[in-house]
Amino acid sequence: MSLSSSKKEWSDSQHVLNYLNAADTIPHRSEGESVLLANIPKNAKRILDLGTGDGRLIKLIKSHLSNVEEIVALDVSPIMIKAVQDNFSNDSMVKVVEHDLEFPLPDMGYFDAVISAFAIHHLMHKRKYTLYEEVYNILYPTGVFCNLEHVSSPSVDQHNRFLNAIRRSHKKEDNTNRLLSVEKQLQWLRELGFVDVDCYWKWLELALLTGYKI
Repeated sequence: MSLSSSKKEWSDSQHVLNYLNAADTIPHRSEGESVLLANIPKNAKRILDLGTGDGRLIKLIKSHLSNVEEIVALDVSPIMIKAVQDNFSNDSMVKVVEHDLEFPLPDMGYFDAVISAFAIHHLMHKRKYTLYEEVYNILYPTGVFCNLEHVSSPSVDQHNRFLNAIRRSHKKEDNTNRLLSVEKQLQWLRELGFVDVDCYWKWLELALLTGYKI
């Protein structure tokens, strides 16, 4: 069985290193993460992190939320998975699942919150939609979906402004990006049944898309 494009990309150590180095220097990232954390219910017990990377969001959750009993860290990259396992080697709260988001989510039960940071924009648009539907279906009532995401700009000029702000040239853009507008993704979330859907935070091409399940 051949590897998916995601598996190939995220099995490349240089690609992973480049991503982590770039992600750590994104301006205003901590602002978006703070708003994400503020929207997770304080009584949340089970949380799913889609495309967990090295577990950055998990560390933040553990330092901000005291009632969490289990965090499922899902990623396709063997390199990222090893990093998460190393970072939480003695932490029974963190469960690591290797899975490619290009394919339907495995059966993991239900969650009080599903979160993601800068992962879903790598998927084809059709798969983004079906993933959002799967997320809705595995949330408990009153559960929340928080997606801190890289979104498309409304114009070429705005995109260039974003690249200048993060000190990135067109030549160094990530060719795995498949960016989509905030408006379209919020529309999808509403269509799927999420309520209180909105962009809860935004800076240029970085946005926190959030919706709750009744």
